[in-house]
Order: sequence, then structure tokens, then C-alpha cells
Amino acid sequence: MPACAIEPTAADGANDGVNPEVPYGENFEVPEALYGRNLEVPQAPEVPDVSEVPEVAPEAAVEVPLEAAHVTPAASAVPAAHVAHVASTVPVAFTVPVTPAVPERSRAERTPPHADRVIADCVITADGAYAARLARSGDSWFPERWTLDGPEPYAVPLPGNQPEEPGTQVQPMADGRVLIRRPTDGRHAFSLLYPTGPDTGELPLGAVECPDEGTRLHLLPPAPCGRRAYALAVGRWTTTLWLVAGGSFGPEHVAEIPGRCSGGVWLDRTGRMLALDREAGGRTKAIVVDLERGGEVSPLLQISADSDDRLLLADPDSGLLLIGSDAPSPGEARLGWGVLGSTLPVRFPESLHLPGHTLTPFAIQPGQVLLPEACAVALRIDGHYGGHFGTWVGVWRPADRRLHQLAAPDGWLAGSGLWTPGGVLRLPYATEAEPCGVAPLPAPPPAPVSAPPSPVPAQPPLALRPIPLQQAPLGSLVTK
Repeated sequence: MPACAIEPTAADGANDGVNPEVPYGENFEVPEALYGRNLEVPQAPEVPDVSEVPEVAPEAAVEVPLEAAHVTPAASAVPAAHVAHVASTVPVAFTVPVTPAVPERSRAERTPPHADRVIADCVITADGAYAARLARSGDSWFPERWTLDGPEPYAVPLPGNQPEEPGTQVQPMADGRVLIRRPTDGRHAFSLLYPTGPDTGELPLGAVECPDEGTRLHLLPPAPCGRRAYALAVGRWTTTLWLVAGGSFGPEHVAEIPGRCSGGVWLDRTGRMLALDREAGGRTKAIVVDLERGGEVSPLLQISADSDDRLLLADPDSGLLLIGSDAPSPGEARLGWGVLGSTLPVRFPESLHLPGHTLTPFAIQPGQVLLPEACAVALRIDGHYGGHFGTWVGVWRPADRRLHQLAAPDGWLAGSGLWTPGGVLRLPYATEAEPCGVAPLPAPPPAPVSAPPSPVPAQPPLALRPIPLQQAPLGSLVTK
């Protein structure tokens, strides 16, 4: 049973020779939802780079094969709870059993260092048309919607009757409305905000109550369709998946997943296959939840039996996956990459290993069908330099095997941005002089084969002013 109650309303790569190849696991089964996508990914050569921007020189990548360790798929999730329609202005609460309240574990106990999902300052729809964030006016916070698909970006403030409280989340929808989650004393109220002339219109959607003090609820990344929004309620023993916007009637229970889940990566363009990182039995493994089969769960990542394997980012077009795992160096989280359905080992390049820094991938270049090695990946880099803590941008390609460290625009809403198919990274920023702007950052060109490696920069740039995956349910999506 879910650990929350519903309160609705009536409103509606090949081996580089340095590391030996290791036998890998077997191919995986493909869910029926993705039959017919028989992609063939050619292998790109691993080449050095020459670029005038500061970068990290390439070193040998660590290749980690899959062990034949058995992963027991979780049982099918319970069907979504039925909620009867009620008359307007009459809230109804549905109470279900909850687990005993437990003190929340510290962040260090929950995840290794690299697995901290750095929350972006701005959330962008999958199609890049809208964005939303909490803007500040003095000591007060209010929602703000950005329109990004026009000739020039512009922002529309959506303030309510009172300032927003800490912990509030916003998410843009494809129709231009903004979903808001307001937490208050174990209750999470959801509404859709929209501009109505000088004022802000608000459509209440209902609320999810989490009486268990150990339960934490948060929004998942925007669904690819942009018409629905989901949230995770993470309890002590189970995780509940909720459809909080886009349903037929208020918040709807979708699935009950054994274990504590985090993350959230969409694996297709329809919003059916959702990858989560599930903590169970002392280990964290990525799983897939099929939303059209009542939340049916199946394993996705199993690099080794004793490793924590998380999916950080995925591109449905090319099948490129960005993975976080401690398999190559137990106790130390590493950033690696693989290809969905590939039979090659997951690679953990040294160019993505920066001790003392946190690298968080946030965007993959779309439209590179059959070419995962050519996809440009944008990363947020957090670290110290010159005695100060800073945040800047990294750009990396699997084929180049090196990390370009680039200056972020002044006022960058850190951790947010999107690629165009042509390879231009669009970074939203807000400054006092320009409260709504998008800075284009072209990706460094692919390096010629004969280019020599460049030295490691002494410090990052200053801000400018304006997998083979065992038992994966998506296996054989890409063949080599």
C-alpha cells in the first residue's frame, strides 16, 4: 500500500589497448513497447582533440564488464488506486497504512559522493519550449515561467497571494502552465499556475498526504510528452510513484516499488519507460518502471553484484547512457558511459575523473541516431580553484575522450540547459541587467585524429558575461 494519502479536488567504444578486454554478460530482453527499434551503432574511433579552450588531456579508460550475477526483478506493482469523483469544494482524504516514522539518514549514508543529484536552478520542458524557476524579489520567492521557443526569451512572473515557502518545486508543462508543489506539514498540494493579465490564475489539482515523517516527496524530471507530471514519495521500505498532473482526476497512484528510489531518467520519447535508482539490500541498482503495465519493474543496470550502479542521463535517439558507479574503484564513485543494448563493456574514462570535483551531466545532444559516440554531453562542474568554490561547464564526447572546460555565462542558472541537434548548448542565465537570457555555447568541434593532447589547465575558466547492461529490459535496442 502507498505510504501517502490522496486529497483530490473537483478541478480537473572499442578497447584502446591499455586496458584488456574482459568477457561481458549476455544480452537482455526487450520490452514489447520498444520492439521494432533495431538500431545499429557503428563504432567511432577514439581520437585526441585540439581545441583552444582549456581541457583535460585523455588517459586510459577503465572498462568494466558485467558479471553474471542474478538480479531478481521486483514483482509487478499494484494497480493504480481508484478514486471516486467527489462534489466540488468537498475534499476527500483516503487513508492507507504507513510505515513507522524513522529518522532520515544523512546524505552521506544514502548515496556516494557522485550520486548526489544536484538540483538545477531552472527546469526545462523536454522540447525546450518553456522553463520554470523560483525567482527572488528581496527576501521573497515566486514562480517564474520562461518562454524559450520564440525569437527572444522572455519571463512571466507568476506570484501568488503570498511568497512561496522553502521546499516549493515548480515544473513547466508543454501548454505553458507551471505545476507547483507546496509542502506543508506532511501534505503536498499541487496546482497549475498560468498568467491572467496582471494576475496569476491557479487551478488546484489536489494533494498527497505523507503522514510518515520519514517519507520524502519530490517531482520527477519533466515527462517527454509535457502533458503529465510525476512525483516520487520515498518511504522507509517502499517508494510510491504518483501521477500528479495530467490525469483524469487529481493525483493518481501509479505504482508501489519495493525499496527506496531516487533519480529519474526517461528512456523513450513517449513517457512510458522510466528509469529509477533503487536502494535495496544495501546496494543501489538502476531499474525500469513500465508505466503502461501498472508500474511493472525490471532491472536495468547490474555492472557487478557489489557495486552501486546509477543511471544519470540517457538519450533515446542514440541510446547513449551516462552512468555513475563504484564498480571500477570500490568506495569511489566514477562517471562512465555505455550504449543501450550494446555488448561492449561500460567505460569509465579518466577524462571524467576529476578528484575533488563534482561532475553532473545535465544535457545530451539529441538527433544523433546511430551515433552515440558523436553526442556532445554537457556537464556541470563544481569544485575549488584559487581558494574559492566555483561552478562552470564541461563538454565531452565519447569519441574525443577528453573534457573541455568552458566558461559559463554570468548568472547561469547552474545545472540547466539544452542542446540543439546542431550542437549548440543553450544556457539560461539571469542577471540584474538581464533577468531573462539564453547564452548559446557552440560545442568544440570533434578533434582530428592527428591532434596532440593538450595540457591540463591550472584552473577552470572564469565566467564570461553575456553500457552493456545485463538483463536490461531495453536490450537489443542497439546492435553492433
